[in-house]
Amino acid sequence: MAIIEISSLHDEGLQVFSTLTETQLRMELEPEKGLFIAESPKVIRVALDAGWEPTALLCERKHITGDAKDIVERLPSRVPIYIGSRELLAELTGYKLTRGVLCAMRRKPAPAVADVLKDAHRIVVIEAVTDTTNIGAIFRSAAALGIDAVVLTADSCDPLNRRAVRVSMGSVFLVPWTWLDGPVSKLKNYGFRTAAMALCDDSIALDDPCLKQEERLAVIMGTEGDGLPHQTIEEADYTVRIPMAHGVDSLNVAAAAAVAFWELRKE
Repeated sequence: MAIIEISSLHDEGLQVFSTLTETQLRMELEPEKGLFIAESPKVIRVALDAGWEPTALLCERKHITGDAKDIVERLPSRVPIYIGSRELLAELTGYKLTRGVLCAMRRKPAPAVADVLKDAHRIVVIEAVTDTTNIGAIFRSAAALGIDAVVLTADSCDPLNRRAVRVSMGSVFLVPWTWLDGPVSKLKNYGFRTAAMALCDDSIALDDPCLKQEERLAVIMGTEGDGLPHQTIEEADYTVRIPMAHGVDSLNVAAAAAVAFWELRKE
């Protein structure tokens, strides 16, 4: 076990936790070398259980024998463990650590869409959602409410963004997901009927019986500001709305996703 006491913000090996941006961590040109940050003992445990490879740990000194004790014991001996005071770690990372523990982990190649959807009956398509908190919340609801897989368009936020991972409480490691190359309508090639969540004159209510009768259904969620692109709505098999009361026109995309997942779950 390589425990390294840090005394400076510039100690070698700390760049992954301090100076590297999310884009640099992602290593888009060389994805096999990409990293991401998992924050908090609970999230790190979920990632380790799901088989993600740790490359470095950063935590408050007290957590070595406290909240992170079991994590430290699970790490391969080659993985460096950096420790320091809470104040120094906050200065290093630029924010207060949740439960005082961060773990850098290696990314995996994105699986093929066909592999992710092979046994799926209910999936969510995230199109052009760029808010990290919403991405994390959608993943958490997907895991909790029986969604089999998540597919994201290329203009959506990375699910392995630090904040998205934290908000999801590690659910990004529990639900199969990948990126969609091309229009959402391509999902029909995999046997899915598509349901675009949008406020349109011809939309049907979320509790319409025809939706639950679909064997394979893809629920398409778009960004709050602009909603789904016109082409996506036009090409969808269904346009679906959540009935509202008191003149409220819509819900936050993460809240709307949770409602849709529960109502459209496969029985």
